[in-house]
Amino acid sequence: QVQLVESGGGLVQAGGSLRLSCAVSGRTFRDYAMGWFRQAPGKEREFVVAISWTGVSTNYADSVKGRFTISRDNAKNTVYLQMNSLKPEDTASYYCAIARARRTVASSLPSLYDYWGQGTQVTVSS
Repeated sequence: QVQLVESGGGLVQAGGSLRLSCAVSGRTFRDYAMGWFRQAPGKEREFVVAISWTGVSTNYADSVKGRFTISRDNAKNTVYLQMNSLKPEDTASYYCAIARARRTVASSLPSLYDYWGQGTQVTVSS
């Protein structure tokens, strides 16, 4: 059974930083691209960032470029999201997801991911 468990969310002031983690089990982590998505109350889920299975390629939403950084540690079966210069509009539940197919690129399409974590709340105060 594939499981994804996020951690690291919390309350932070605008301009602050948080680091999210997503631990994966039940699948050969190193063979799969990973993505982060977020959903704010009353809004649709939106793509944040993804990393290819090799870790070489990344894909960022324009709204987070230059502020967020995705990385992966295949030895720990974990993907990270370093979030700096946080803004109130970054407030949302953040979800990690694992690609449906092996050895794919860093896609922004939710349909290409088949397992999702339970989400971790990030709240940025102004």
